[in-house]
Amino acid sequence: MSDDQAGRIAIPQPIRSDGAGGVDNGPRDVLRDLQNPDLLVPPKTDNGLVPNVRFSFSDAHMQLNHGGWSREVTARELPIATTLAGVNMSLTPGGVRELHWHQQAEWSYMLLGRARITAVDQNGRNFIADVGPGDLWYFPPGIPHSIQGLEEGCEFLLVFDDGSFSDLNTLSISDWFAHTPKEVLALNFGVPESDFDSIPNGQVYIYQDRVPGSIKSDEVHSPYGTVPLTFKHELLAQPPLKTPGGSVRIVDSTNFPISKTIAAALVEIEPGGMREMHWHPNNDEWQYYLAGQGRMTVFAGNGAARTFDFRAGDVGYVPFAFGHYIQNTGDRSLWFLEMFKSDRFADVSLNQWMALTPHDLVESNLNVGPSFVSHLRKMKWPVVK
Repeated sequence: MSDDQAGRIAIPQPIRSDGAGGVDNGPRDVLRDLQNPDLLVPPKTDNGLVPNVRFSFSDAHMQLNHGGWSREVTARELPIATTLAGVNMSLTPGGVRELHWHQQAEWSYMLLGRARITAVDQNGRNFIADVGPGDLWYFPPGIPHSIQGLEEGCEFLLVFDDGSFSDLNTLSISDWFAHTPKEVLALNFGVPESDFDSIPNGQVYIYQDRVPGSIKSDEVHSPYGTVPLTFKHELLAQPPLKTPGGSVRIVDSTNFPISKTIAAALVEIEPGGMREMHWHPNNDEWQYYLAGQGRMTVFAGNGAARTFDFRAGDVGYVPFAFGHYIQNTGDRSLWFLEMFKSDRFADVSLNQWMALTPHDLVESNLNVGPSFVSHLRKMKWPVVK
């Protein structure tokens, strides 16, 4: 930061309103401190040792190819994130994520633009669809597939059900061909070896191609038909659960049957709103922030709690059953995805739990009066105002 910039920005200091802390005159990244006020000056209620639960895609390595780019946040970047890993990918118009498959399930949310996806299952049943903003797809482990950008190109989030996953270490058709003797390829496909004179010498990963024609022009008839369960789900077309303060759309195997290992919720928190105090009884939570800014406090038990600040492009993580809330700290809606390695979405509302517990017990446990207990809600509001 230049001296001129520093003169125009109020430099934050690690000093609490009660005078705790002191001035930091040493080398520092002031812009980082401005983005993370709750790390610089933690709330008084923060205490103990809670591991880092935040990592930004902006700090991830960029893989650049002709046809697009990718970057990933895995357990290598965010060690606490053991259940899920994420890949942010962009494809140019006509750019192709080559024919490939994974040992892990792939769940995806389209951020911008449109793409064409294809797949074939183990019974020879095929699938082709165009996906746009707010659409999902899910490919089970071992199912071969491809992704190609349409006229405007696209950007999307990929989530895999293994925290140590890397998209640069997948099973790709070009890589297999490059590492198979040509006489074996010729024997397998019943063609001359010369047909393979120009095959790639390694994994292609992403490459540039022409923009595909209409979906009808790309369709291939299979004698076995199409896949019985669609790999695509239009999440934004799904009516949201509206509450004072925001909205939630939940997608899991109950309304997207093929998605057997990843469940998710798309959450909107309006200005002044909060994702209520809650926890999840089935698995860790992996988050991706789409728009706006907010903060989350994670309660780990035994007196440990820590607060983190988030903005668009950040990944958050909450270990199994840890209590947490997410507050909108900006002046526009905060949007984020919360995802789980599970076939079903599940959360426990602190408010609802207390409302459905004998009132005398709640009052004596917390030393509160009947007026507080009378405001507890028996109905769950995922987002509150």
